[in-house]
Amino acid sequence: MTSNGKRIAPPKASAMIEALRGLGYNTATALADIIDNSIAADAENIWITFDWHGEKSKITILDDGVGMSKAELDIAMRLGEKNPLSNRAENDLGRFGLGLKTASFSQCRRLTVATIGSDGWDCLRWDLDDLGIDGNSWYLHEGAHADSGDFSVKLKEQKSGTMVLWENLDRIITKGYQAQDFLDLCDHVEKHLAMVFHRYLERKKTKINIYINDKKVLPWDPFLEGNISKPWVSPEAKAPGNPDIKVQCHVLPHKDRMSEKSYLNAQGPDGWTAQQGFYVYRNERLLLAGSWLGLGQGRSWTKDEAHRLARIRLDIPNTSDTEWKIDIRKSTARPPLELRSWLVRLAEETRVRARRAFAHRGKPAKNSDKDITQAWKTEHSATGIRYKIDTEHVAIKNALEQAGPLLADIQAMLRVIEETVPIQRIWLDTAENHETPQSSFDATPTEEMVEFLKSLFKRMTGTQGMSDELACEHLLNQEPFNNYPELVKSLPSVINN
Repeated sequence: MTSNGKRIAPPKASAMIEALRGLGYNTATALADIIDNSIAADAENIWITFDWHGEKSKITILDDGVGMSKAELDIAMRLGEKNPLSNRAENDLGRFGLGLKTASFSQCRRLTVATIGSDGWDCLRWDLDDLGIDGNSWYLHEGAHADSGDFSVKLKEQKSGTMVLWENLDRIITKGYQAQDFLDLCDHVEKHLAMVFHRYLERKKTKINIYINDKKVLPWDPFLEGNISKPWVSPEAKAPGNPDIKVQCHVLPHKDRMSEKSYLNAQGPDGWTAQQGFYVYRNERLLLAGSWLGLGQGRSWTKDEAHRLARIRLDIPNTSDTEWKIDIRKSTARPPLELRSWLVRLAEETRVRARRAFAHRGKPAKNSDKDITQAWKTEHSATGIRYKIDTEHVAIKNALEQAGPLLADIQAMLRVIEETVPIQRIWLDTAENHETPQSSFDATPTEEMVEFLKSLFKRMTGTQGMSDELACEHLLNQEPFNNYPELVKSLPSVINN
């Protein structure tokens, strides 16, 4: 103990590094952190190379950015040199000053970084095996390891830039790992980077290009911008009291409105159900893909089939990291308390519209400005939810009015149907098949639908004495006839001819 009552308590190097290796990165998220540094360095092109040689496999990341000076490289390779509370440049994608090291250490035991900056060439290296010599020395080596060879040939052909080398990939090349696993990893990384950096890859100006083994990464847009089949897109909304936080809500097209290829591509890396929710961006870099952020009405929303078409873009500035509780891996975010009710309102409207699009298989609602009488209605009570046939529906009402002595039998039949709706089976079929069952007249031939409508129309204009115009209006306000406005409007001429 010192004279002022304080102790010097430096961390043990080997123990600290091994702890940092367990922060929860995977290869894709770790590489995304390295790319953040390249973007901050104004790189236009970033090349990632997966080089398979069994246990001696390596991964390199090369960019053509401005590079670092020797002093900047020294700082970049040290842990904890930057205070996360310090102000950042508006386009800075970092925060903690740990991303390069923690992301790399999570995948490899040897990290080498070479750069060409304002004062020429420099190269520094961490080798975690060296930390175990006495367990308490922070050895930062100058130059590459002898086993690395001249790994930076491509960098030296450039005027400026930075190259990161991962070797001794102990967290990737594990027992039983084969070349095909390495190729599968490349595919997974490509999908992740296509999503995380899609707004950079889509730019017309200041565009970023990312290559994996010389194959260009194409952007994956979660929101299908410009797709005319989308049933709804909200205007951009700005947060109360903080106009730098912006939200735009999207409901994606139903499967029936897309080609098979477009549908499979639009589902995203983890599938339709997993990709629903908020997409949180900071400086156009995706931090969190598909999450309801712990929001909900009463209890937190969970991901389910009914809301799989709902995706919400949420942009925050990098000055909001603390309030949004952004972690080192840039993979979690929690909205501030004062914004939660605002976000819930926006999300609830999106969820309602997404649920409607999913349930009706993406068919646009006709006469949406009027109340449509449905054949089924929902009754809520203290004992739960029940589904009942609406006897005011025109087809059902007409049948009951003409039932005569069969009225009691028809009413009994309707009661049996109400009490035996296969709710659990419908729910299971929807969950297992990831699709709503066919439940409309979509597959009904036009001729059959015309005959069905003619029968109802004659009853309404004949027995009930409605005018042609009133009968048509009445049918257009009934489900599913509201989906066939052309047929309904043609009934007077069809009947009279």
